[in-house]
Amino acid sequence: MPSLVPPAVPARFHYAWVVVAITFLVLLVGAGVRATPSVLIVPWEQEFGWSAATIGIAIAINIFLYGMIGPFAVAIIERFGLRLSVCAALVVLAAGTCATSMMRTPWQMMLLWGIVVGSGSGMVANVLGATVANRWFGQRRGLVLGLLTASSATGQLVFLPVLAHLAADHGWRTVSFTVAAGTLVLVPLVMLFLRDRPADLGLPRYGETALTPTPVSTENPARRALRGLGMGLRSKDFWLLGGTFFICGASTNGLIGTHLIPACFDHGIPEVRAAGLLALMGICDLIGTTASGWLTDRYDSRKLLAWYYALRGLSLIFLPYSFDLSFYGLSLFAVFYGLDWIATVPPTVNLAGKAFGEQNAALMFGWIAAMHQIGAASAAWLAGVTRTETGTYLGAFVAAGILCLVAAMMALFVGRRPEPEPAMRPLPA
Repeated sequence: MPSLVPPAVPARFHYAWVVVAITFLVLLVGAGVRATPSVLIVPWEQEFGWSAATIGIAIAINIFLYGMIGPFAVAIIERFGLRLSVCAALVVLAAGTCATSMMRTPWQMMLLWGIVVGSGSGMVANVLGATVANRWFGQRRGLVLGLLTASSATGQLVFLPVLAHLAADHGWRTVSFTVAAGTLVLVPLVMLFLRDRPADLGLPRYGETALTPTPVSTENPARRALRGLGMGLRSKDFWLLGGTFFICGASTNGLIGTHLIPACFDHGIPEVRAAGLLALMGICDLIGTTASGWLTDRYDSRKLLAWYYALRGLSLIFLPYSFDLSFYGLSLFAVFYGLDWIATVPPTVNLAGKAFGEQNAALMFGWIAAMHQIGAASAAWLAGVTRTETGTYLGAFVAAGILCLVAAMMALFVGRRPEPEPAMRPLPA
């Protein structure tokens, strides 16, 4: 396909910021699509009679694939380029969400919301932000990664009040059509403005003066991804980062992102107001995760992770008791928890780059992020089972809080070795 010429920009303005803006929108919408089922749990229970445990299986598949596609998405982007890969993912998302309006049985829900939407959203997940940050920025990489990560997490939250209103006023199928249309709108923007590498425009990376062309990979994407996994499995740091990120996913997307609305509903708080809490978290997350990127450029990433996980654990242990403090108690939780929602990503990517090399940072983070989504999928399912069996989420919230305290201790051991080890060889492109 012939390359489209981007609109002219002022000479002092680096095109990297245009790429960041487009990537921000893609991550925002993609994450919002993935999180949409959280506002549809109650409508599906009411229309189809499906239990929270049954719906939780579809959401768990969705979350699992959202993470597992990540490392393969990096390899696909390396092979076919950012623009084509992102456009294909957006079309898949639009087709999957639109088709869900016709589902009637649980297996159809699991196929469409689980497999199709999960796969499409996995292509436009945090690994996309890591790829853009590494390709386009030599300086301020942590800040950019924090901003893009915040967009991904915020997209899961800020759209939910609007979608909850649509579901309540016009039915859940209207939500499916709206989400599909919003996804398709991004396709022409991506085709016009997204570029694979600064060298394609004759530019150095932001903050650098030398042109550094990135070679296009000719390796099979699946082989490239699996070879990266093999390298990671032999590394202690990979297991530590993957383990902490497993807990990160369980305590965010899987538990709060999926089950806070029905938990509020159990305590007499309407869905729309509960979705407003998630939106408040999203706004706070935009601030907190962007700030985390700024801090990652300046301070020890291990200590940052320890603080983030410890504070998150304490807030989750407090959550069950905040229901007794009225809606304002929950609002306090939403602000505190939202600032820490996914602030863990910038320091985790930074540590992955130090352990495996800058060239492999996005790919290895893809596998670490896969652990994040395995944890999220597990929590989405187990929390649904807990609610079905006991009628409450108390055990799920407290268990997640304790796990976060464990993750805080694990983070301090990343990069610490009894004796120096040779640096791992970079994966050839």
